[in-house]
Amino acid sequence: MTTKLLTGLLAKPGESATDVRCTRGERMFQIAFGAVQWPWLLRSLYGGTQAQKAALLARLGLEADALPHLGSWKADTYLLHRIVDEIETAQPANVVELGSGATSLVIAQALAQNGGGRLHSYDGHAPFVAAMDDWLAEHDLAAAFHHAPLVQRDVRWPGLWYALTEVPGSIDLLVIDGPPWAVHPFARGMAERLFPLIAPGGTVLLDDAARPGERYVAQRWKKAWPDFTFSYEGAGTKGLLVGRRRL
Repeated sequence: MTTKLLTGLLAKPGESATDVRCTRGERMFQIAFGAVQWPWLLRSLYGGTQAQKAALLARLGLEADALPHLGSWKADTYLLHRIVDEIETAQPANVVELGSGATSLVIAQALAQNGGGRLHSYDGHAPFVAAMDDWLAEHDLAAAFHHAPLVQRDVRWPGLWYALTEVPGSIDLLVIDGPPWAVHPFARGMAERLFPLIAPGGTVLLDDAARPGERYVAQRWKKAWPDFTFSYEGAGTKGLLVGRRRL
């Protein structure tokens, strides 16, 4: 959940106060885990160089101010370039992303340039979801944006998960950039709920994969999902886990 302007250091009130009802034990774990992973959290605030950003915008044919600011929890340029790589190569029909924002604009533009697939984007902060249509419309783009409050639980994972609606029956590319780590460091592990919908040959991209929480998630996924191959890419500032479903 990020905007096209500067993004604050804390989660939006709609996610942290209204939707998320963590247990006391989960809250204590978050505090303790935050003390361990703060170096990775600081790295998450870096969005890439101006040259990398300019190259991305030129690649997509977007104007120089289309992405006014990267960093402060937004996707970094490495993730955005890798998303474009996947769309150019696979030309997916259905892309699902968890956590709307800069990725939404990049995905929608890349899809428009490569086969015209559909983006289905989910975020827990309702006012921000409402503003995303306007942001994309500024560039003559559109996507299916959905408010997905963080209200669901899973016995296999701590924290809370999105209440997802209107999910396509087949997903060619899944981009996971939410929920925020403050919900729970392991909460993104619940994205595996969508893995049965990934089409053969489809791809999963997990952002912030260098963080200890996401590394734990990756270890569990590798054991639980043998029909996927997972590889870690550390060239960006935040790390990227790439999962591909076997044909």
